[in-house]
Amino acid sequence: MIRDIEEIFKSWKEEEHRYPLLVRGARQVGKTYSIIKFGKNEFENLVEINFEQKPQYKICFDTLEPEKIIETLSVLSKSDIIPGKTLLFLDEIQECPNAISALRYFYEQMPGLHVIGAGSLMEFVISQENFMMPVGRVQYIYMKPLSFLEFLDAVGENRTRKTIENTTWNNIPSPAVHHHLISLVKKYSIVGGMPAVVSEYANTANLDRCLQIQTVIIQTYRDDFGKYASKVKHKYLEKIFYAVPKMIGKKFKYSHVDSSMQSRDLKEALELLEKAGVVYRIKQTGGEGLPLEANAKERHFKTTFLDIGLMQNICGLSSEMLMSPDENFVKINEGSVAEQFTAQELLAYRDSHQSSSLFYWAREARNSNAEIDYIIPCCSSALPIEVKAGKTGTLRSMHIYLEKYHLPAGVRISQIFFNKNRPIISIPFYAIKQIPH
Repeated sequence: MIRDIEEIFKSWKEEEHRYPLLVRGARQVGKTYSIIKFGKNEFENLVEINFEQKPQYKICFDTLEPEKIIETLSVLSKSDIIPGKTLLFLDEIQECPNAISALRYFYEQMPGLHVIGAGSLMEFVISQENFMMPVGRVQYIYMKPLSFLEFLDAVGENRTRKTIENTTWNNIPSPAVHHHLISLVKKYSIVGGMPAVVSEYANTANLDRCLQIQTVIIQTYRDDFGKYASKVKHKYLEKIFYAVPKMIGKKFKYSHVDSSMQSRDLKEALELLEKAGVVYRIKQTGGEGLPLEANAKERHFKTTFLDIGLMQNICGLSSEMLMSPDENFVKINEGSVAEQFTAQELLAYRDSHQSSSLFYWAREARNSNAEIDYIIPCCSSALPIEVKAGKTGTLRSMHIYLEKYHLPAGVRISQIFFNKNRPIISIPFYAIKQIPH
């Protein structure tokens, strides 16, 4: 399975002033697979230390001196660890907080050694009061599930991906290719981007089996909450985890999660899952321009979930619905799936070195409410995006927004074919990556 992040790893390897790399992201998005593949392809040898499988290695980090750490690791792993030739991969690094702290000293005292750390729910460790993060001495990479374009690669649609990436207004796909791509969008919205599920679909095309694997992944997350969080926090994390998929596209209210729970406890759980890359907040922002964060309202937000396949599974998507021959994207959960797909794609193509943020716009006025699903920075301006699950729908809010802020154009994302007639430009779901172009 080819992941776009592999090119980022290769660039990191060649950097002259290179920091240890800490790959952050939710469980089972492919961190371990991609790092091991990179290590085997790009280095003479790979030394993988998995602190979950081999907890005895934790003792190596009772000291923070890199030379002593490497000496001990070499003996225990029976491997030479040579700067410039070896990739040292510290997997499930959240199990050994001292290993995270040691990354600083690898940067300062052994800069020639390539070191990558990765782990799931690392934020549960980082958030502890007595933990000191090696700020300024570690480079972060944020990894997410497979994007739609990566999904196309995985299922043998490489030419289709190239067609999308070569799309310009002077070179748009044919109507036949457009129809094919919309059908693939629906399949991705069911399978999602979790590597284990995508691999199953690529090998067998068995959607019922894909659903079963999604259920196992969801259970794994529940188990992780119990492992890394206190019993008190566990129940709030679980409440948020199961509530967010059912609230896609809606203004988030803690009372809608569980009216019997304190908002402050649910807020803490939401923030922790957000840092762990399991959920994302979509903050309400003003339309005055960039930066969008400057005009954001922290108390007003919507949410989106880690993965569209897991989202639909939690919402109760049945195998009978999966097997339906109907190819209309609109038929399954309608607008919420369309908004989740769009959010996931917008997040997927952001700079992987930075944590991602999304924004929306809303006006609450008597008899004149208006809302724009997403506002993104594009071409030194704020670009409004409306998402339509079907082929029809009014765009009253978009016209209000464009008129209010004197903008020349906005974007509608839907099943409709490309249309560049302003003020509302139409882009199909599959071409979200091409919006800036």
